[in-house]
Amino acid sequence: MTEQGVRWTAEQVLALAPDAASRKAGSKLGTAGPWSEAGSGEGTVWGLCKGSGSRPYQTVVDLAGPAYKCSCPSRKFPCKHALGLLLLWAGGDGAVPASAEPPDWAEQWLAGRRKRAETTSRQADGSSAAGPADPEAARRRAERRADRVTAGATELEQRLADLLRGGLAAAERAGYGMWDETAARMVDAQAPGLAARVRELGAIPASGAGWPARLLEECALLHLLDQGWLRRDGLPDALAATVRSRLGLPAAADGPPERDRWLVLAQYDTVDAKLTTRRIWLHGAESGGTRLLLSYGAAGRAPELSLPVGLALDAELSGHPGAGRARAALGERFAPPAPAGFRPPGVSTAEAADRYGEALRDDPWLESVPVTLEQVVPVPDGELWQLADAHADSALPLTRAARSRPGLWRLVALSGGAPVTVFGECGHRGFTPLTAWAAGADEAVPLC
Repeated sequence: MTEQGVRWTAEQVLALAPDAASRKAGSKLGTAGPWSEAGSGEGTVWGLCKGSGSRPYQTVVDLAGPAYKCSCPSRKFPCKHALGLLLLWAGGDGAVPASAEPPDWAEQWLAGRRKRAETTSRQADGSSAAGPADPEAARRRAERRADRVTAGATELEQRLADLLRGGLAAAERAGYGMWDETAARMVDAQAPGLAARVRELGAIPASGAGWPARLLEECALLHLLDQGWLRRDGLPDALAATVRSRLGLPAAADGPPERDRWLVLAQYDTVDAKLTTRRIWLHGAESGGTRLLLSYGAAGRAPELSLPVGLALDAELSGHPGAGRARAALGERFAPPAPAGFRPPGVSTAEAADRYGEALRDDPWLESVPVTLEQVVPVPDGELWQLADAHADSALPLTRAARSRPGLWRLVALSGGAPVTVFGECGHRGFTPLTAWAAGADEAVPLC
């Protein structure tokens, strides 16, 4: 069957897990014991998993997505049963035999997926041909929101001016309440990007020595974003699109579809009280471009989009507007993820820092850029860690978040003191490693 030649590794399967608990639970189910009637065929894996109830859980995975369906009550994607089934299949020991066709319960779900995909495709074709149902109403809604954002940005400018006039020490005395109230005002103004940045300001006065300088820097960036919006009519189109994006105004992917073999470089989640954001980095084999997919899960649910790190996806991507923006939307997929056999070209640590500096010219609010470092060695620097260039007297410090992750020790073990290739995010706080390759190897090792 088609997928037998593109069997995934256990590491690639576990990289799909939404959290450490799912990874541990899925590993326990990756043996033949709890499974029955397992099979695979035409890019699909299925099986029945014995649980605590009288009826086994029905689990099916569409490898082309990948997408998952399980009769268990879990709200995680993929659940532990889907992870266990994929681990069993990845073992390649015959526990998941090739079958002619899936059982009826799996086929019904697959047929539903195909039908929904066809309906979505027809709707997309129709909307692109006919345009918005009521363009005048859409224009009025956009104008009303722009007016609210303008009022919010103007109010925020006044509050920043009052803060600087009264002195930054007032921010420490006022506590977080002042920033929380200001952020709520920005939410009312329908500018979630401004609200998020204001909330971040509230944590700076308690962040240790040197906080006034950090607060002043962040206030300056917030002021720059405000002024970008208030003077957007005089900005170049690409920079104006970046300002709108930073403010949190929605913009559909409008770039032409770009088909390529996209290597899945990394996947990781960030979680706050209301939303889980999943970031997936892709690298094009032909285009050489690096793109970012974003997906979201609300109210404790993991995002549904999940791609196996280290495999390549034959698919189309469409870019979002904005100066130097890497974000894209995933379009049509033409085949299940398959072994890549390539990795992105790397740069030195000095070139990585230069790349971030150049990107700031197009987007001054950019936290980091995606970059692949070549021939670097993880080395301790007192209580800190850094990636040292093996052939030059330069290094990049690791971010605080990277130093607290288990992936750091995985990277150190992979290196063993020898140079490795590392993909990650390089910014003003340092470098966050996300994926690594040993010398001369094409198999990616996830670090997050």
